[in-house]
Amino acid sequence: MQARFEQFIQERKYLTNVTEATAQWYTHAFKWLDTDAPTQEDLKAAVLRMREKGLKATGCNSAIRALNSYVHWASAGPDVKCSPACRHPKIAQLKEPQCILPTFSDKQIRLLVDWKPKERIERRLHLIVLFLFDTGARIGEVLKLRVSDLNLDDLLVTLDGKGRKQRIVPFSFELRKALHRYITEYNRKPDSLLFATSGETELGRRNTLRDVKALCNSLGFAPPRRTLHATRHTFATGYLRRGGNVFALQRVMGHSDLETTKRYAHLTTADLQAVHERVSLLSR
Repeated sequence: MQARFEQFIQERKYLTNVTEATAQWYTHAFKWLDTDAPTQEDLKAAVLRMREKGLKATGCNSAIRALNSYVHWASAGPDVKCSPACRHPKIAQLKEPQCILPTFSDKQIRLLVDWKPKERIERRLHLIVLFLFDTGARIGEVLKLRVSDLNLDDLLVTLDGKGRKQRIVPFSFELRKALHRYITEYNRKPDSLLFATSGETELGRRNTLRDVKALCNSLGFAPPRRTLHATRHTFATGYLRRGGNVFALQRVMGHSDLETTKRYAHLTTADLQAVHERVSLLSR
């Protein structure tokens, strides 16, 4: 990596305290640039390379945000906020298709919830699935939970979200019962990872994804796209369907932008049909 890129990442890590995941995101994005002093044409060429390599619009836009951030830093410095008045090169975001986000059906949720695991590894997997459906948490937030993050008395959990932002979200009485049984039976200490490997290390996302997909198939249905994140989409839709409001949902989901929450909280065709039947001027 070129020295200028490394300097930018170092300043982001040590002066603005970005996470290691964010630093890796910058590193990946800079692979598309041939120079550390890009012109407008260089930025366009970088996006063309992304598209030629088969990156979708969402992947390109992720890299574009990182590249624009770097170019602004290189031009105006870290203490000046980027604005329309900035004259440095920048590349516009690509238009993304507005696809319906994948969710689990009510029947699929019931199959997963009612599954009766036997061994410890199965018990752990089942509890992870229950936790995802009940809290709407990201899989990364769930896998790094420690027992001390749980407040079983008040039915609350402290989650470490993106950008080092903590939030406290509620969970159900039913989930508390499952958590209490698991913690007690497997002697999980307060400073222990809630979901750990046999060596007491953090579970990997890919292994968890593999196991959840295998569980879905064993229960007789194909897992939805983006299987683990689909639990989050499902939570958001169910939250609104049952009377929750979008502002409360934004806080539970840990979104800084309300528009992101609205995108997650799509309604199904059946929901729209039910509403239309109530509001139609032709309905009796």
